Amino acid sequence: MTETAPAPLSVRGRPEAEADVIIVGAGPAGSTAAYYLAQSGLDVLLLEKTAFPREKVCGDGLTPRAVKQLTAMGVSLEDKGWIRNHGLRIIGGGVRIELPWPDLAEYPGFGLVRTREDFDEILAERAVSAGARLLQRTNVTGPVIDPRSNRIVGVTAKNADREPVTYRAPLVVAADGNSSRLSVAMGIRKRDDRPMGVAVRTYFTSPRHEDDYLESWLELWDNSEGREVLLPGYGWVFGVGDGRSNVGLGILNSTSSFQDVDYRSLLRRWTAGMPAEWGFTEENQDGKIRGAALPMGFNRVPHYTRGLMLVGDAGGMINPFNGEGIAYAMEAGRIAADVVVQAHARPTQQARERTLLSYPRILSETYGGYYTLGRCFVKMIGNPELMKYATKYGLPQRTLMRFALKMLANLTEPSRGDAMDRVINGLSKMAPAA
Repeated sequence: MTETAPAPLSVRGRPEAEADVIIVGAGPAGSTAAYYLAQSGLDVLLLEKTAFPREKVCGDGLTPRAVKQLTAMGVSLEDKGWIRNHGLRIIGGGVRIELPWPDLAEYPGFGLVRTREDFDEILAERAVSAGARLLQRTNVTGPVIDPRSNRIVGVTAKNADREPVTYRAPLVVAADGNSSRLSVAMGIRKRDDRPMGVAVRTYFTSPRHEDDYLESWLELWDNSEGREVLLPGYGWVFGVGDGRSNVGLGILNSTSSFQDVDYRSLLRRWTAGMPAEWGFTEENQDGKIRGAALPMGFNRVPHYTRGLMLVGDAGGMINPFNGEGIAYAMEAGRIAADVVVQAHARPTQQARERTLLSYPRILSETYGGYYTLGRCFVKMIGNPELMKYATKYGLPQRTLMRFALKMLANLTEPSRGDAMDRVINGLSKMAPAA
């Protein structure tokens, strides 16, 4: 992607290093927020520490929740880089079951696969087309704090030439991922009582590259200590469509062995047991095995304080049920943008701040109960005996698995849905907010 340099003066005549909103990180959360803010007429500065295209550790699979957000942003899904899938194939306990995505009015009936190498770039381009100013190779180093108000009023950074620069705005959005150095610098740290996962993945040249189902393997056994332990998590095989498959696994921290597992070795042992004709061998491997942390269930709060908003992984917004992050990052980016636009229209600082403080409440109302259920789910599958029982007796029950797919992927009609939708929505409303 060609780097977009800001004009000498913005449309409001302010210096190029000033904006209405600064967004740190041009991943799905940051670019989505930038798109909607710029579309609403705000002057947005989007700072990205790397340059596009760039690789990101991810399964590359997108559920219908994410597809809905892409469609809303006007992303064309017609080019050959988008691989459509019809649903989820689940394998475990000697059972193989294919579950189509639910037929809903709220969400499209298909998912997608696209590598993160250019997925994030596509979203950043949409933000730029809406009017956001994108600066690549701009590494944010810390917040600028107003000593009188103790609010963030900008960020310090190093530009593409490694020179120190300062950018200023009355509001900053942290979309800088799991580590979120900006949040940490502002005193917002992770909560230890929230689920955390680890994902590792690589690519293989494989004849399975055009599979039209996302594939999930529920039994991951670790025998590194001389005994077999069933781990809480799943493996995946997602066809990328370019001759490769994205193959990886995700493990939750709900067992005592979480810190001791060699995830890369586990992935190698798992793929070594796959059918030879799939080609998941060392000679067919394309790239290293890479890993990333999965911050789940709002593991960093508050999501707004002192002029800083958190979106995506920076706010721990990954779904604890299935490890999905992109859909929730994009949804949160859109919610954040709407709140900021409303706040910007308020006549006084007090009224603006009151509006900005509604952001955590909206997130809690939208996801809080569901994420609480997700935390309970994580604890349950951390019990190996319960996991084995559920796999053995639950997978053959197709109706139960249809319910599980809706629950785990958070795909229901918000109103007037079927009985399954009403049960899931009711549970989410009854559960205390995360």
